[in-house]
Amino acid sequence: MKRYLAARLFAVFPVMFGVVTAVFLFLHLVPGDPVDLMLGEQAHPADRADLRARLGLDLPLGVQYARYLLGLLQGDLGYSFYYREPVLGVLLERFPATLELTLTAMLLGIGLALPLGVVAAVRRGEWADRATMAGALFVAAMPSFWLGPLLIGWLAVDLDWFPVSGREGPESIVLPAVTLGTGLAALLSRMVRTTLADALREDYIRTARAKGLRRMAVVLRHGLRNALLPVVTILGLQFGALLSGAVITETIFSWPGVGRLLVNAIQTRDYPLVQGGVLIIAGSYLFVNLFTDVVYAWLDPRIRLER
Repeated sequence: MKRYLAARLFAVFPVMFGVVTAVFLFLHLVPGDPVDLMLGEQAHPADRADLRARLGLDLPLGVQYARYLLGLLQGDLGYSFYYREPVLGVLLERFPATLELTLTAMLLGIGLALPLGVVAAVRRGEWADRATMAGALFVAAMPSFWLGPLLIGWLAVDLDWFPVSGREGPESIVLPAVTLGTGLAALLSRMVRTTLADALREDYIRTARAKGLRRMAVVLRHGLRNALLPVVTILGLQFGALLSGAVITETIFSWPGVGRLLVNAIQTRDYPLVQGGVLIIAGSYLFVNLFTDVVYAWLDPRIRLER
């Protein structure tokens, strides 16, 4: 297990290096000058040159990249052009809101997917199975940038059940979490249905039934426990999808998280803040996938024995 964990940890570093390099290069290739956005195009050339020098934008691109890598090794993500504060502090202030939204959406998705997937697998081929899978396919096809405004118009404006935007109370997270979590629920319910239906055809299920165990006990204790192994892997991958999807959802609902912060940073060409935000999201994604791999190896020893 230790060798497997060490190998997975070692694989994280080249991925993070690739993410840092790609984001740095792409940002500097995007048209637009942060100095123009901060001072305006009518600013005096001397003021522009002075600000460019203070921000380090007058240096060659290779030198800027080397300085950024050196700062990362020292735990320094840079200084925000727009907020005039350390990037790490700005991100840490917004990250709890994004994590709260992501975890709530994931719990909502799991809470919907498990019972729907179990019902569809147990009633395979019947109307309940067809209705559940048709609904899951319909929800999966709805993009968040369409579902979010739809929920706002219906539940927030027409019925006045929830606030339109912001993060002022527990009810504020309902609409963003539903927007972000329904797609996950649709995917997981189909996965649970498929894996559980396959598990229910195994010999150990027939043996459990032959012993006289109740049907739901066989399904939940024996079938579902084994069917959840692939679902664990999907959950790890979908956590990253939820983090990236939070960029759109947070913008729609004015949720004060890292996603909305990234959109504003891109608009203002705040290079250090964008780089730090993407790095935080990528690091969280890799950490969760590493944790998922460890859990999967713990649940199924064959994984680490093959390494």
